[in-house]
Amino acid sequence: MPADALKIKLRRTTILYWSLLLYVLAALLWWLISLEKQNQRIRAEQLELLELQAPELAPLEKDKRVAAIESLASRNSTKYVSEGITFLIVILIGAVGVYRAVRRQLRAQQQQQQFMMAVTHELKTPIAVTRLNLETMQRYKLEPEKQEKLIRIALDETSRLNFLTNNILVSSQLENKGFAGAKEELDFSLLVTDCIKDMGNRFPGRLIESSIEPELDLQGDPLLLQILLNNLLENAIKYSPTETTITVQLKKTGTQVLLEVADQGEGVPDTEKKKIFERFYRIGNEATRTTKGTGLGLYLCERIARHHQATLSVRDNSPKGSVFRVNFAT
Repeated sequence: MPADALKIKLRRTTILYWSLLLYVLAALLWWLISLEKQNQRIRAEQLELLELQAPELAPLEKDKRVAAIESLASRNSTKYVSEGITFLIVILIGAVGVYRAVRRQLRAQQQQQQFMMAVTHELKTPIAVTRLNLETMQRYKLEPEKQEKLIRIALDETSRLNFLTNNILVSSQLENKGFAGAKEELDFSLLVTDCIKDMGNRFPGRLIESSIEPELDLQGDPLLLQILLNNLLENAIKYSPTETTITVQLKKTGTQVLLEVADQGEGVPDTEKKKIFERFYRIGNEATRTTKGTGLGLYLCERIARHHQATLSVRDNSPKGSVFRVNFAT
């Protein structure tokens, strides 16, 4: 279902839902009014009956009975209002809960659809490019330089494909509550340095500056931490202009190891800062988006950080861009 169709469906569902809710509230109000009218009618009839009996009653007895009738009518009115307010609160709480659940479901459906669109494109592109390059080398006798270029492009595309499949597989594993992962003592400084070198080889046109404090050890899963850093670096490369610099900093402050990846892109709006760590979430519409991606990268980063009892946050860079920060406890 296209994104526009989902929006129309959500709008129709919203209109229908709130229309039904208004009908229920109107019925509740009508019920309260009917009960109160009945209460006042009974009160009036009891007072009329009392007036007929008045000649036979002493003034004090008559006043006592009038007070009893008024008290009963007042108690009934209070009871009806209290019951009505209770029903109203229960209905509104249930209505809001159901409405939010429906919106979450439709939103999840839209995000999964966008994910499938993105994954389809991301899977097909490297396969198509690699196949085209191999067929070109098979059909034509190329100069060594051109052949080397085609091989390098094919290898880059297969690296992209491997990166994507790793993200999908790890995402599935992290969803499993029984997943423990490998835990070992590792030189995190060396791992970060190697990841920066690999990313520099994949994107030779990008400038990545780093400030890495040496020999910072962590207890963790090397593969997951590598995926975490690769996703942060690729995210910075993807969403910042080619001529800008990406900065990576790793240092220890007190009992924490801090990893920061900063870019000079457009940044993340405040309203999106929490949403970007949700599964499949991407800013904008998949049908019109030009930036590649699946919506898994930052979600994986957050889950991997949590798996290592770390926290991942994002803040604005100066003068523009974003800074992603991971705090590891040591």
